[in-house]
Formats: sequence, C-alpha cells, structure tokens
Amino acid sequence: MNARRRKTSWFIWVGIVLGLGLIALLGWANYRYTSENPGGNDFVVHWIGARSFLYDGLSPYSDETSERIQRFVYGRPAQQGEHELRVAYPLYSVALFLPFALIKDFVLARAIWMTVLEIGLAATALLSIRLARWRPGLPVLILFMLFSLVWYHAVRPLINGNAVILVVLVLVGALLAIRSRQDEIAGILLALTTIKPQLVVLVIVFIAIWAIAQKRWKIISWLAASVFILSAFAALFLPDWIVQNLREVLRYPGYNPPGTVAAAFAEFWPGFGKTLGWIFSGFFIIVMLVEWWLHRKAEFRGFLWTVCLTLALSGWVGIQNDPGNFIMMAPALALIFAGLDARWKRASLPVTLGSLILLLVAIWAIFFATVEYTYQPIQSPVMFFPLPAFLFIMLYWVRWWAVRPPNTWFEQITAEENA
Repeated sequence: MNARRRKTSWFIWVGIVLGLGLIALLGWANYRYTSENPGGNDFVVHWIGARSFLYDGLSPYSDETSERIQRFVYGRPAQQGEHELRVAYPLYSVALFLPFALIKDFVLARAIWMTVLEIGLAATALLSIRLARWRPGLPVLILFMLFSLVWYHAVRPLINGNAVILVVLVLVGALLAIRSRQDEIAGILLALTTIKPQLVVLVIVFIAIWAIAQKRWKIISWLAASVFILSAFAALFLPDWIVQNLREVLRYPGYNPPGTVAAAFAEFWPGFGKTLGWIFSGFFIIVMLVEWWLHRKAEFRGFLWTVCLTLALSGWVGIQNDPGNFIMMAPALALIFAGLDARWKRASLPVTLGSLILLLVAIWAIFFATVEYTYQPIQSPVMFFPLPAFLFIMLYWVRWWAVRPPNTWFEQITAEENA
C-alpha cells in the first residue's frame, strides 16, 4: 500500500512539474509573440486603466485616463471616427487586472495575460464537456481541445486580450455548481461574471426565474449579496463609480462598430435595414421568452439547454454585443455534441467531426473574406451570424434528446446527478 502511495505521489509530482514547464514554455512563446506583434487593445485599455487608478488615483472612466490609453495605442488622442478605447467595465473589474497592472512592461504583462487566457480556453473546453455529460473518445477529445484553441471565436479574444474568456470559464463553473447544488458558490461565481454585464444579463435573468421556480433561493441571495459587496467595496474608492460607468456604457455604442443586429442590417441596407433588424431581433426575443417559460420548472438538463439557447441568441436580441465575445457560446457546442452522441452513438462521429471542421474553416474564411484593415483588423458585421445560426439550428436538432433523453441515457445521467 505504501509503495502504491509513493508511486501515485511520484506521478502527481511529475505531472505538476510537466504542467509548470508547459505553462512556462507557453509564456515564453507568448512573450516572443507580443514582442513582435502589437495588439491586445482590449487588455491595454484595462491595464492602463488599472495602473492609472492604482498609481495616480485617476478614475478609469476619466478623459485623462482615456487619453493615456489612446496615446499608447495611436501615439496621439483618438480622432473622429476612431475607437476611443475607454474603460466601460464595472469598477470592481480592476481587481482582475490589478496583478497585471503591477507589471510596468506592457509586453510582459500582455504575455502573461495571454497565457492565463489560453489556460482559460482549455479549462472552459474541459469543463463544458463535463457540464454536458459528453463522453468523447480520445481522438474526438483531442480534436475538440485543439479546435477550442484555434477557432476564430477563441483566437480573436485571445489576441485582443478580451476578459470574456475568463467570464465564460466562471459561468461554466457556476453552472456546474448549480448542478451539484452548491448554490452559494454558484451565486458568487455568477456575480463575478458581471464584469461584462451585457454578456450575462439574459442568462442571469433566466437563472433567477428558474431558481425561483425551483425554490433555490440561495442562488439569488448569494448572487445579489455578492454584487452588492463588490459594488460597495468599489464605492469606497470611487463613490460615484456607478454613474461614471453608466455614462461610459451609454457612450460605448457611439464609437464602436455595429453592436446589434439592427445596426448590422442598417450597414448592409441603409434604407430599411434597421427596421428589419428589429423585426429579426423581436422574433428571437419571443423564441427565447417562450423557451424560458417552458423550462422555468425544468430539471437540470432542460435548464442547461435553455441557458445554451440564451447564450446562442444573446447576439441577436438587441443588447450591445460583439462577435469577439461569442466565445460565451462555447458551452452550447459541448451540449450539442453530447446530444448527438446520445442520439446516434458511434454514428454521431462524422457529424461531430464535420461540424468542428465546418466551424473552424468556414468562420475563418468568412472573416478573411470580409475583414477591413485599419489600425487593427476590423471584423465585418456579417460575423454576427454564422455561429449563432449554427447553434440555433443544432440546439433545436438535439432539443428532444437534451431535454427528454432516451430512458437508458436518462437513467444513467440521473444516477450520476444523484451520486
């Protein structure tokens, strides 16, 4: 027994050393990349915003902080029509960027941040598989993990340094906590996702509706308490931060590319596009609300399917968004592939592999065919449509198996959830 324990301990230590070595190698590669390739504008906004707040006591939302960011990126203040690069996150998000703000060298800070995001992408993929109860074979698992690191909606936020990768990781963690009935942890994790509130507001509303129907009050109470504590703590340093932040949120659409379907359609068809876009969004709002009503009392499987549908439709319902944030929809992929596997078993393999290849190649091809190069590559509004359309179709294709799976699968999953 002691020999077996020593052998197990040895394997654990070897795994730790190899893991740390891999992370160090990854960090070195990222440093080489960031040294030779400018970018990371999403990160630089919050890195300078946090440094200005930490070292100079400046509000991250102030014009002086914004000018510092603009001079760092453009070498001058932003001109008319250029992205203004202003901080629009809640003030308590500074805590996330604070360790990196302590690093004076931006290249080094960005390299470490990219390493954290890459780990976040891998962790999100693995936890999404666990969340969906998907059991891919080793070849499919390897392909899915590689896909999760190199498809368009992973690479774009990674290169830009977008914190959305960590937001989706925390959201998946919250959903796992809900499944295991660790409601206090779920509430805390949901509160942490609000550093990008426009991305999670719909999901949180549905979770709250479901939690009320399920009488799981701790999810709501711990979420509300955590958001209050974060907000109150931030107010100790900047009492009117909510007003300042709200002003930046309202200002945000004015200097960004189209952030809603209506704005995208208006760019495609200036005469009637905006009206068409709102009709489009209105239809999917109705679809989403109907599914919320139908699954307000659902067991976890129906709840998870509805959360994934909400994520898939979040870019189409009129809330300011950006295709660079669509990594938030990644958990829906694992649920879809789990549903295909439950429906067809081994016969699902070509559909799963074909879907991964299609998403990898087609979305990158659409991006390169429509990208506009300015101070950085600017994606076309057409990027609002490929991934959500695929997810919407596939989620309804697997809906019955996800919500009411076959008896054998249902019994197996129920036994695991009750274990």
